[in-house]
Amino acid sequence: MKMKMKGTLPFLAMVIGQIAQVGLTLAGKKAIETGMHNFSYVFYSNFFASLILLPTSFLIHRSSNRPPLTLSVAGGFLVVGILGFLVQVVGYAGLTYASATVATAILNLIPGFTFILAIIFGVERLDHGGVTKWAKIIGTLVSILGAIIVTFYTGPAIITSHLTLVAPQHLLGQSSEFILGGVLMLIDCVLAALFIIAQAVILKRYSAVLILMLAYCSIITVLSLLASLILEHDLSAFSLQSKTRFLAILYAGCFGAGFQLTIGAWCVKMKGPLFVAMFHPLGIVIAAIMGVIFLGDSLYLGSLLGSGVIVIGFYGVMWGKGKEDRIVEGNMIESSKTPLLQDDIHDDNVMLP
Repeated sequence: MKMKMKGTLPFLAMVIGQIAQVGLTLAGKKAIETGMHNFSYVFYSNFFASLILLPTSFLIHRSSNRPPLTLSVAGGFLVVGILGFLVQVVGYAGLTYASATVATAILNLIPGFTFILAIIFGVERLDHGGVTKWAKIIGTLVSILGAIIVTFYTGPAIITSHLTLVAPQHLLGQSSEFILGGVLMLIDCVLAALFIIAQAVILKRYSAVLILMLAYCSIITVLSLLASLILEHDLSAFSLQSKTRFLAILYAGCFGAGFQLTIGAWCVKMKGPLFVAMFHPLGIVIAAIMGVIFLGDSLYLGSLLGSGVIVIGFYGVMWGKGKEDRIVEGNMIESSKTPLLQDDIHDDNVMLP
């Protein structure tokens, strides 16, 4: 029973994390709509997350069981922090042009990019041929096709909101802002995939998840503050007088880096980067419902069709990955049995007269 709960817990944690991620997307879009700049929003959300993680991380990871902090580990923290900073800034910039539903749908490309980059960095391999290899390759290409559909095709409205302007119906009719939002979200997918892989690499050397998240949030806090002071020149962007801004930042600090990313990092440590990436398609349905209800987004055929293609392609990749894991596990079991068999034969030979 305990083993079953241990195996189920990462799945349950990632489902809750995806719900928190969709809420984080919606909260960020609401804050930006009040006139708050990207850098100041990222600064506040990570600052509050750092305040939460500071006592928690050192309370859980006491000095007796804390891994040693080496120079290479500190460098890894810096890489994870810079990648996380770019993911947040580019992601929130994309949200200013694309709807939350479209943004979440495009973010489902993260598993495909994670798979490709994992092969490049040697985290994932294509040693096993046949159906397994082609399922992963074709599934990745299908996912990319789905993201292109979501980005460049709107189609007729399936659910129309009175708060949303009528969107173009064809590829050539798409506004430049909508396309820019889609392109920014695609770039964000690549950065997010690199971020997940960097987490996996550093957690192999330094297993204290909350310490890593504290360093991550602290680095992003410093970088976003510097970027805001240099690029934005508008101190009103730091104002928290708007109730919407304050609630959005409070949510992002508690349920963003303080909760959702910590869950993701823990699951990366337990199950690997592809396990975390595979849960992104769950955000499609949640984002579509919440976007229509809370943001006044309309649901278009292009978003629905493209999202479906992304899900099909991605789960094709995961099917191939799961089959490959079973093959590797079977080979390991066979190899573990072989020495025992050889020992038995050796013992029998010794007892012969």
